Amino acid sequence: MSPSRSPFSGSWVVALRTLAGRGHAHVAARPLHVVVYAAVAGLLCGPRAPGVAVLFAVVLLGAGARGPAATLLRRRRASVDGGPASGTAPAIRPAPALPALPIVLALALLLGAVVGDARVASLEHSRLAPELGRTVSERLVVQEAPRRSRFGGWSAIARLRGEPVLLRVGGEVDRPPPVGSVVRAEGRLRPPGDFAAVRGAHAELRAANVVVEGRRGGVAGALDATRARAETALDRGLGPAAAGLLRGMVLGQDDALPQDTRDEFRAAGLSHLVAASGTNVVLLAALAMVLGTALGLGLSGRLWLVLALIVIYVPLAGGGASIQRAGIMGAAAVAAGLVGRPGSRWYALGLAALVTLTLDPRAAEDPGWQLSFVAVVSLLVLAPGWRAALVRRGLPAALAEVTAMTAAATVATAPVVAAHFGQASLVGIPANVLAAPAVAPVMWLGVVAAALGQLLALGGPAGAVIGVVVDGLDAACGFPLGYLLWVGSTAAALPGAVVQTGPLVVCATAAVLVLMTASPRARRAAAPAALLAAAGWVALATPASAPASAPAGFRVTFLDVGQGDATLVQDGERAVLVDAGLPDAGILELLERAGVERLDLVVATHASADHEGGAAAVVGGLPVAAVLSGLDGASTPGGDAMAAAAAARGIRVLPARAGQLLVLGHLRIRVLWPHPAPVASHEGADPNDRAVVLEVEARGVRTLLTADAESVVLAQLALRPVDVLKVSHHGSADPGLPAVLRRLRPRVAGIEVGEGNSYGHPAPSTLDALAAVPVVVRTDRDGSVRLDLTESGRWEVRAHA
Repeated sequence: MSPSRSPFSGSWVVALRTLAGRGHAHVAARPLHVVVYAAVAGLLCGPRAPGVAVLFAVVLLGAGARGPAATLLRRRRASVDGGPASGTAPAIRPAPALPALPIVLALALLLGAVVGDARVASLEHSRLAPELGRTVSERLVVQEAPRRSRFGGWSAIARLRGEPVLLRVGGEVDRPPPVGSVVRAEGRLRPPGDFAAVRGAHAELRAANVVVEGRRGGVAGALDATRARAETALDRGLGPAAAGLLRGMVLGQDDALPQDTRDEFRAAGLSHLVAASGTNVVLLAALAMVLGTALGLGLSGRLWLVLALIVIYVPLAGGGASIQRAGIMGAAAVAAGLVGRPGSRWYALGLAALVTLTLDPRAAEDPGWQLSFVAVVSLLVLAPGWRAALVRRGLPAALAEVTAMTAAATVATAPVVAAHFGQASLVGIPANVLAAPAVAPVMWLGVVAAALGQLLALGGPAGAVIGVVVDGLDAACGFPLGYLLWVGSTAAALPGAVVQTGPLVVCATAAVLVLMTASPRARRAAAPAALLAAAGWVALATPASAPASAPAGFRVTFLDVGQGDATLVQDGERAVLVDAGLPDAGILELLERAGVERLDLVVATHASADHEGGAAAVVGGLPVAAVLSGLDGASTPGGDAMAAAAAARGIRVLPARAGQLLVLGHLRIRVLWPHPAPVASHEGADPNDRAVVLEVEARGVRTLLTADAESVVLAQLALRPVDVLKVSHHGSADPGLPAVLRRLRPRVAGIEVGEGNSYGHPAPSTLDALAAVPVVVRTDRDGSVRLDLTESGRWEVRAHA
């Protein structure tokens, strides 16, 4: 009888055991390292792909205790008897066999998966869920430096009743409230969009403005005060761009960086300079070691000083993913030095991943976390071989070190950048090499200035002297800061500095570069790293954290501006905005979320504040090619402001008249109403009856945008069947609507209406008439609604877009 065949004895298991056999010595020598990475894999898979974790755990259990790793583990625990003192030869006495390493790895993997899943469930549990969709007036605590929108307003993560929400505030402000501010805001709680969800927010709260009521107290409040004094010290005597860059490099805050400078640094591949990361920790440690030496401290005292400064600096720099990772790795290295053991960089990296993911397994979906860990792996795997190759080719050692590290990090992180932002910088390597000499001086001078800034409040002669010293340090920073700003602007201005591309293209290019230039050892190390990265890519399934991109085809978005109208029509890169809601409706923020960077046309359908009120902000804050005005000569505050903004920017304003045809790429926009008429003939009449009615045709489908023109107007027009209908006048009662619907036969109808409005919109009779339409969406219930035309001709409807 043939021996029974194990279900784990297939060829794929043999291959696994062969691979394990080749590396068993390294694994057995560092079993804790492997266990840590198994737990990290479990934390990654548990909340996203638990089946993957179970599958690998089963494979590991199947490999069993008979593999070479288990044998070596038993040998390592064997005891030695005898020796020279006893005069007898050493005798090895086997110790009791420990559980096989594959079994330990399987348990670590499963434990990580269970912890990750439970942790995510705990973090996502929200008591705010029943209140989504309601208008609230609440106190919130600002948790991070507010980020200004390029179109006005700001946003930041804040705590509402102890839970994280994304607070979006419209309108221009001189300076958003600092971190730790207690503010009161009134607005509607909404479900979190992709951008908010990736940042761990349970909801979004959009407010027209906030009232600052004070600051939080306790340890967090003391940290806020320390950060504020540091910011004040770093802002003294420098221009906006230089001061913003200095704060970014020292404290990891890019909120004070002008938008054009931020864009230049992103194009030049220098964005990492304004994100607190491992470089900051390394330079801080070097400065602390010099300071400790000057104070006469021994090695142990200097290491304790470094450890204390890391513990203080990480939360001071915002406590983001990259600085958390760097702080944990730095602390692990210092701890290894204190106990007299050489630090393991791979172990420290795994420990950093384990701690950050245990705190929040969703951190792996954050681009900053991904970029931080990928960059460190590239420095461990690729940089040493590339440095050696450059030195062999005659490059000075210092320049070879900088070039190799820069090239390795740039090549490795390029696929991550492409995946999240759809672009890659072609000037990143030379720009970073040129920038490298200025980074350390800025960091060291800035840290000293921030530290002395804590004493600026002393007053008297001492305070004056400290102020002079801080001013001198800031002035000294001005030279390297100016150089860095020049490098960023010059590199970004080069032709072809940035290419729009997808992650697969960049991955392929990076893989070719690695295979062509890496040493055999690095290539062997890169292979399992590539497999792990691919598995992570599948497991994470990272949602988009950036604003929506331009559609590939035709898209209509009913924007939630409350009790008002705003409809965005897009086809590829072409974009048209029809109405803009009330002045405080946050239209620019909504356009930013929709990924709109320019508009081919802005339409103000008629003289009503809930339609044209926000148009001035759009015309003044975005590149706009032309304005189509249906104001009919009426003078309103919003209309006059729109006209003034258009005149200031040289934007052509066209009066809307029936019969006009505007062609923008695939978009064909017909003006169906109103017909020309003398102003005197309709003075004092209802402006709704003169509202612009548009028929938009693209890719074989039609959309009718009716503004506030009801059936009394629509019945006069030569209407054709349409696919999408914007329901007139926020869904008000309209006896002629059923007849209009029979002529139009829309597949989708959208009602742009404010929640809890005092007009009773949408009217019950209107909703009854719309029951014949297959899909009816409402902004008061569904938020902004996006309609995408698929290649098969179907409409893909997404609420709360």
